[in-house]
Amino acid sequence: MIVVSPTDTGIRGARAKTDRLDARTLAKLLAAGELDSVWVPDRSTWRMRRRLQRRRQLVWQRSRAENQIHVTLMRCLIGRAPFREPFGAKGRRWLSELALPEEERESVDSALRQIDFLDSEIAAVERLIAVESLDSPEAKRLMTVPGVNVICAATFIAAVGDIGRFASARRLVGYLGLDPRVSQSGTAPATHGRSSKQGSVAARHALVEASWSVVRQPGPMHAFYQRIRARRGHSVAIVACARKLASLFSRLLTREEDYAFAQPSLTRKKLRLLEIRAGSPGHKGVYTGTFVTRQRMRAAERELAEQAETAYKRSVRHWRATQAKRKGAGATPGRASRGPSSGQAARQVQVPGPAL
Repeated sequence: MIVVSPTDTGIRGARAKTDRLDARTLAKLLAAGELDSVWVPDRSTWRMRRRLQRRRQLVWQRSRAENQIHVTLMRCLIGRAPFREPFGAKGRRWLSELALPEEERESVDSALRQIDFLDSEIAAVERLIAVESLDSPEAKRLMTVPGVNVICAATFIAAVGDIGRFASARRLVGYLGLDPRVSQSGTAPATHGRSSKQGSVAARHALVEASWSVVRQPGPMHAFYQRIRARRGHSVAIVACARKLASLFSRLLTREEDYAFAQPSLTRKKLRLLEIRAGSPGHKGVYTGTFVTRQRMRAAERELAEQAETAYKRSVRHWRATQAKRKGAGATPGRASRGPSSGQAARQVQVPGPAL
């Protein structure tokens, strides 16, 4: 049996589409050797995909129940809870003290019971994900990147599978649908549009969500985000950081090494929280001076990350100055792009900077 992608057969765009004609087309393509089989995940990868999918469904249902409570409060002309966690201990005490009609009180209590049940189900599936991630050196390696948690690492590994089947990071980015659409004809320069959005939707969302946390940490990724945001805006910069993060993950897994600008104390904290989530008992008792030492270590690591960010900015300035001295470095034919993806803009006169 050969599993192929329906986009490679041309059947979907056929004018006459029947089972008999589709079978004849597939037989001709198979006889001509034009059908490329797709990768089929192994049992462990498929199991992780199903667990992550179940977690996303549970989180969506919990958000739906929380929104029902917000809608009920708006219907009763009551604003949001004046707490950071509206469904925590203080928020629930505040909800219980509200004077609501009987039918609205029943709706709020029902939604709270649903939230409690969904919280327990989410904790159960996250415990299974944590146990399996503790035995995965790939997940631990990806978690060395500041801002990347176990859900992002597990989602990426489950979507990609064997990293060795990608010849380059560019093909991995295209597989995840983070590469821009390219349109080029004749001698005209290529036009780069929006992302192709092919492949795993969950992996793209996980990378974009992780980028929000990664760019807040000092380091080369933060400098890269600031450089793109100054030229293209926040939204484009976040997607560019997600694409850069996917390339970084590819390098880490291919070379089997940790992130060069990792913060060891932060990584140990994430791994310890992962062990606790997997069911490991917590340590009782705190030694004298442990908290102060940890804070000093974190401050020193952030200072090193800021130095790496400064070195990255200096290398970008040096690279741009070197390119400016060359003739015709403003816009190379065939590689220049047009400005923002929404609407027609002037031709880009600045070549992209170096990779991380």
